[in-house]
Amino acid sequence: MAASSSSSISNMLIIPFSKTHEPISFSFQLPHSKFPTSSPLTRTQQKSMKLVTRDNSSPTIGELVREQEQTTTHHNYKPKLEEHLERLPEEWRQIHGESDWAGLLEPMDPLLRSEVIRYGEMAQACYDAFDFDPFSKYCGSCRFTRRSFFSSLEMPHHLGYAVTRYLYATANINLPNFFKHSRWSKMWSKHANWAGYVAVSDDATTKLLGRRDITIAFRGTVTRLEWVADLMDFLKPISSNGIPCPDHTVKVESGFLDLYTDKEESCGYAKYSAREQVLSEVKRLLEIYNKEEVSVTITGHSLGSALAILSAYDIVETGVNVMRDSRGVAVTVMSFSGPRVGNVRFKERLEGLGVKVLRVVNVHDVVPKAPGVVFNEHLPAAVMKVAEGLPWSYWHVGVELALDHKKSPFLNPNADAVSAHNLEALLHLLDGYHGKGERFVLASGRDPALVNKGCDFLKDHYLIPPNWRQDANKGMIRSNNGRWMQPERPKLEDHPEDMHHHLTLLGLASSDI
Repeated sequence: MAASSSSSISNMLIIPFSKTHEPISFSFQLPHSKFPTSSPLTRTQQKSMKLVTRDNSSPTIGELVREQEQTTTHHNYKPKLEEHLERLPEEWRQIHGESDWAGLLEPMDPLLRSEVIRYGEMAQACYDAFDFDPFSKYCGSCRFTRRSFFSSLEMPHHLGYAVTRYLYATANINLPNFFKHSRWSKMWSKHANWAGYVAVSDDATTKLLGRRDITIAFRGTVTRLEWVADLMDFLKPISSNGIPCPDHTVKVESGFLDLYTDKEESCGYAKYSAREQVLSEVKRLLEIYNKEEVSVTITGHSLGSALAILSAYDIVETGVNVMRDSRGVAVTVMSFSGPRVGNVRFKERLEGLGVKVLRVVNVHDVVPKAPGVVFNEHLPAAVMKVAEGLPWSYWHVGVELALDHKKSPFLNPNADAVSAHNLEALLHLLDGYHGKGERFVLASGRDPALVNKGCDFLKDHYLIPPNWRQDANKGMIRSNNGRWMQPERPKLEDHPEDMHHHLTLLGLASSDI
């Protein structure tokens, strides 16, 4: 399962690739945790932490977790995450970037950590639910129905979010590594792939969060890192694909833009673009909850991060986030391992519109370094001013939280590029991060074994097999007559009947649909 290869993208960046898709276990009722302060560890604690690096008699993964838990209990740590969650109704705007996360990252605020992990797990659910198997006639679809989405992923019913619609993208664009097709001629769709979902918090969770939260989660591409090489790596005006923008110098990567705006009208699932699906659903939900406090949180990993940023920009630029009483709904992106999306004008326009973006990255991951390998925000301002008009000049947006997998005692410091891009590994790093120069100590006790669900990243002596997540019998079941067969699945819903109505309200309805 860990086949790898290499591809060359513009500016001679070489990127190896392999298959990584991982499941999760997710609950809004997060486990009891203890959080460190910046005080130095005692001698007893330092001794216990040396267990991590001993050459002989290496600890098991359970022993190391227990040692870390013991380390947290012997110091002046705040006791339970629930106590931090009590702050959320009053502080959610700060957690969602109202002040650009000033003072919350160094040291890491426990409430912010828990919320970022929660949205990361919402993005991880896109991988866990996606059918990657080319021998399944449902390859490229979601394995579960919308109503059973979280329960099928072993996410408890009290998660507090209901999936309101699925998102689809057309497979007719030049990003072949994003799309998966069945090997069989009889398949669920020839032109579409499942791309994510929209969910909304229920009443009980809304009370805990301090507002009604609409979450949009986009699937990324982690089966092969060659998708980066698939990028046209060419900037074009965002307005060229129908997204309103008064400034034609605002440009984004053409492959991302096409993926977001293209459609195939002969296909029931792809007859509306991902853009139309997102805007109409956000419009519909804001009409329902127009008298409430509402937030829109968009999350994605890898290529899904690029879609999340484009979508956030679009929602605000088109004014979909403006309520009937002229209140503006906060729009925030929780981005994981995302590439650059546009030029400096796009960055300025996005941030000027008030969109908040928190980008969580592993410093050893190659994907956030592309596109724009040569001309990017790291060059002197004078150089970038000259290169500003080039079609290969890119800038990251938002605030970066940089993590380092070599700081974790659980992970192999010499793992390959695919592991460094793994979302479950990034969530593991978040759980252990307390600030620059601070020890890596797991805050919530999130199971490190989750890291190896779809890759080979944990140190061997922990005895967690790589790529351990498997579907029982590859989805085959035994029929009543004793024969093995692929079961039929309920037909996936395509688009709600009232979608054309909401597109009309947005001025996006096509007369031929």
